[in-house]
Amino acid sequence: VRMPPFTKMFLAYQDQSFDIPDRTFHSTNTTWRLSSYESMTDVKELIPEFFYLPEFLVNREGFDFGIRQNGERVNHVNLPPWARNDPRLFILIHRQALESDHVSQTICHWIDLVFGYKQKGKASVQAINVFHPATYFGMDVSAVEDPVQRRALETMIKT
Repeated sequence: VRMPPFTKMFLAYQDQSFDIPDRTFHSTNTTWRLSSYESMTDVKELIPEFFYLPEFLVNREGFDFGIRQNGERVNHVNLPPWARNDPRLFILIHRQALESDHVSQTICHWIDLVFGYKQKGKASVQAINVFHPATYFGMDVSAVEDPVQRRALETMIKT
C-alpha cells in the first residue's frame, strides 16, 4: 500500500480512498499480536515482500494514511526493536530465518495446512485450521437463493 503500483491497486479496491487508519498495516508488533493470539478472526500470512522488499515498509511517497484513534499518524510501518528501525535489517533477518535449518525441516507442516491434506476435513479440525466455508475454493454463491445472504457471501469472498 505504501509504494506504487500497489497503492493504485489498493485505492481501486477501496473505492479510491485509503482504509480506516486503525485498520491500516502500521506496526509489525500489533499485527503479530492480533493475528497470533488476540483475535481469532484476524488471519494473516507473510507476503513474499517480507523476505525481499524493504521499500514496502516505508512511505517514501508521503501518502496520507490518516491518524489512528490514539492520535498517531500512520506513516512508515513500525518495526520490532530487534530491527533497529531499519527495514533492510528487518528483511534480511526474515530471509535468514526463512533459510534456516529449522524452517527447512518444518515448512512441510505449513504446506500441509495451506495446500495439503490439512486444508479441509478431519485433519483440518485436528490442526485447528478451519475457516468459514466461504473462504474455501468452490463455494457456489449462485446456489444461495436469499439475496441478502448471497450479497453477504459475495462481500466476504471479495474482501
